[in-house]
Amino acid sequence: MLKFCAKIFGFVLNFIYGIVNNYGLAIIIFTVILKLVLLPITLKQQKTMKKSAYIQGKVREIQDKYSSDPTRMNQEIMDLYKKENMNPFSGCLSTIFQFIVILSMFYLVSRPLTYMLNMNPEEINSYITTIQKESQESNNNTLRYPEIAVINRFGNEDNKININMDFLGLNLSSVPTQDYKDPKVFIIPILYVITSIASMKITTALNSSKKNKEEKKNIKTNLPKKVDNNEDVDTAEMMEQMNKNMSLMMPIMTVSIALIAPLGLALYWFLSNLLSIGERVLVYKVFKTEEE
Repeated sequence: MLKFCAKIFGFVLNFIYGIVNNYGLAIIIFTVILKLVLLPITLKQQKTMKKSAYIQGKVREIQDKYSSDPTRMNQEIMDLYKKENMNPFSGCLSTIFQFIVILSMFYLVSRPLTYMLNMNPEEINSYITTIQKESQESNNNTLRYPEIAVINRFGNEDNKININMDFLGLNLSSVPTQDYKDPKVFIIPILYVITSIASMKITTALNSSKKNKEEKKNIKTNLPKKVDNNEDVDTAEMMEQMNKNMSLMMPIMTVSIALIAPLGLALYWFLSNLLSIGERVLVYKVFKTEEE
């Protein structure tokens, strides 16, 4: 699955590169196109999350009503999901899909000859063998990403494998943990961290705004708010804290990968973050208009 997606992404990226003749610019255009293609899925995911929050409220009501009858409670919950045409595992599926995209992009930027230029494996191995002989060490650090090493070594001599990876003075084939002596390799990862923090803050602010509006709505309609059940309150707080921890862990994980991967991946994630920020604000305004 990952290799299949990487090949599709590589085909599109190579097509764009053939037009702009710059790896960095091609990644920018590719990221925009990918975001537009995935926008319907993103909108559906946001609607699913919104519907899931509504259903969870109904689930709590069922749990309170049939707390003494677990069998009836489980049956009522399943009937609720069927009635609302909601898959309880839909949130997991969207998370898995995101991981597939992330790992496919990692495959692509780490093996551009295979997935972008679609070269024959035997031909790639012949280049790698030559580099190994030159270095006299098959486990040399420069071969952490053999296909990147081939492009850096033979790109200027062989137009067939020449990919212009210079982008605004940055070599997108560089790996931060490998080329750490050059401080410029940390520019894109730092920008990625900044946009990740901004994205989390904006998401938190939008969610808080929704929560406050819902509380005001409850007051206006005189809906009783359950505050006397400490167990429910503690559970809600625990779930909220878990969501925050997951929001923090995802950027930490991706930053860790970005530091050991070619800069092309960090550039993709940085641009994806910028677009996601605009996307979240747009989606929030669209849903807000629908609610009004």
